[in-house]
Amino acid sequence: MSRHIALDIGVAELGRAISRRLDAVFLSQAYSRLVVDCNRDPWSHEAIPQTSDGTPVPGNQSLSSRERTLRIGEIHEPYHARLADEVARRWHPGKRVVLVALHSFTPVLGGIERPWDVGILHAGGNESFSRRLLGAFAREPGLCVGDNQPYPMDRTDYSVPRHAFGRTLDYAEIEIRQDHVADKAGQRHWAELLCMALEEAWRQ
Repeated sequence: MSRHIALDIGVAELGRAISRRLDAVFLSQAYSRLVVDCNRDPWSHEAIPQTSDGTPVPGNQSLSSRERTLRIGEIHEPYHARLADEVARRWHPGKRVVLVALHSFTPVLGGIERPWDVGILHAGGNESFSRRLLGAFAREPGLCVGDNQPYPMDRTDYSVPRHAFGRTLDYAEIEIRQDHVADKAGQRHWAELLCMALEEAWRQ
């Protein structure tokens, strides 16, 4: 439960800090993604993995269809229903709304080092905000900024495509290296950086 396979390290603290400063709603999943990953299609094999980064997940072995359906109905569907409600409450033509998906990534995966400090994922829908956010981070000295890194947004991503693409909402999926936000000092630093970049992208 202390590893990246169970949760996005540092994201809960970052999300709360950003929410306070920007007066934004922060929704987070209370369950580990090993129970069910809410950023995956609920019926894909990745939503309830039997193995994660080489580690077997005993509680996910040989699940029945009923057991999978219960997890999806009690965890995955309510999360996305709440997110859809929040978007619908704000969005109408002519009003600016930005959906920000906040994640963190392990610095090493499968023995391969990932050098980026922060990555912005985008692929489809209205990418304008994501591209402005990339520019804002690129102007920060000393940062290694990934454009669709450490991996591209693709069909495995679920939340942003589901809630942003159909309405052509502004969106950004942000990935931060977990070793940067593993302690309170790093979380404070990155909350400040993220708020500055988000505010700059919003003003442009």
